[in-house]
Amino acid sequence: MEISQDSRIKQLKVFDDTKLGVKGLVDAAAGGSVVIPEIFIRPPDELAEDLELARTSLQVPVIDLMGVDDKGSSPRERIVQEVKQASEEWGFFHVVNHGIPIKVLKEMLTGVSEFNEQDLQVKKQYYSRDPEKLVRFNSNYDLYMSRSANWRDSLFIDMLNSYHVDPQDLPSVCRDPTVDYLNHLEKLVHTLFELLSEALGLETNHLNQMECGKGRSLACHYYPACPMPDQTLGVSKHTDASFITVLLQDEIGGLQVLHENQWADVEPISGSLIVNIGDLLQILSNDKFKSVIHRAIGNVSRTRTSVACFLDGVATPPKVYGPIMELITKESPQMYTEFTVRDYIIKFFSRGLDEKSGLNHVRI
Repeated sequence: MEISQDSRIKQLKVFDDTKLGVKGLVDAAAGGSVVIPEIFIRPPDELAEDLELARTSLQVPVIDLMGVDDKGSSPRERIVQEVKQASEEWGFFHVVNHGIPIKVLKEMLTGVSEFNEQDLQVKKQYYSRDPEKLVRFNSNYDLYMSRSANWRDSLFIDMLNSYHVDPQDLPSVCRDPTVDYLNHLEKLVHTLFELLSEALGLETNHLNQMECGKGRSLACHYYPACPMPDQTLGVSKHTDASFITVLLQDEIGGLQVLHENQWADVEPISGSLIVNIGDLLQILSNDKFKSVIHRAIGNVSRTRTSVACFLDGVATPPKVYGPIMELITKESPQMYTEFTVRDYIIKFFSRGLDEKSGLNHVRI
């Protein structure tokens, strides 16, 4: 039975006012058993729906980028074909041999852990729900909109409008690893958009010339061990409002992708990064590439960390995007109207994460 809306709002506010997030609930238990508040318990219809969906042992494709810089070579052609197939059939793929040192990846994940596990008074200084703050910490951006809260805390680094971040604005405990990781991502993101362009049959620089990778935001997630992972989620099912998302996850796992109406576990692969197609690239590709539903489940005994980099294009000044004209044919008529990234992102954040995809707002 769901709690009343008035009671729920009161409980949400009490939780929010602590500015301590989910980890604060765990710490408050002081070694005792953690009791999950009602606001985190998923509605009965969601839990029932889960029982109807099968699990699959199929695995998200793994793409080896070794040789990707040798344009026109057979390794490059293989990689493009694998990206094409994965983007059409899964909307998700691992990349290995991507050029970012494992040390950089590990230090980024360690930085996320150290931020969340530092002195509470230091961490609370960053707690905010003001979307104008470029660096902010909170638990569930959609806390007051979703049907149930997710078992996670997040540090957001928003470069969607400024296109850069001043290192001095970052928390000192994770400043250097974050700057290092973002710098290393630059080349990989450029390469990924080249591969996606070629996979669509376009000129190599097409998506980069459209500046699809210009606006970025980083969501650093911390998922404390959850005593009731069958009753709550780390992240509700959703699609991403981005062109692509590059995800770094630790060895714990928990990410699941909805593939052919079955949940597929995205097993951790040491040193890999996960790339997924977002709503905006599905629109640009005129439905050739798929932005698919995914979620994260909790772990009963271990804390999990992940870092999602959302590549969102140009938001300021407003730039109009729409289906790429070369991909519109008599057989594949235009499926979407034009849009601005700013409008799309505003609509995305004005609703609960678990609500229906924003693609419906621009579908013809």
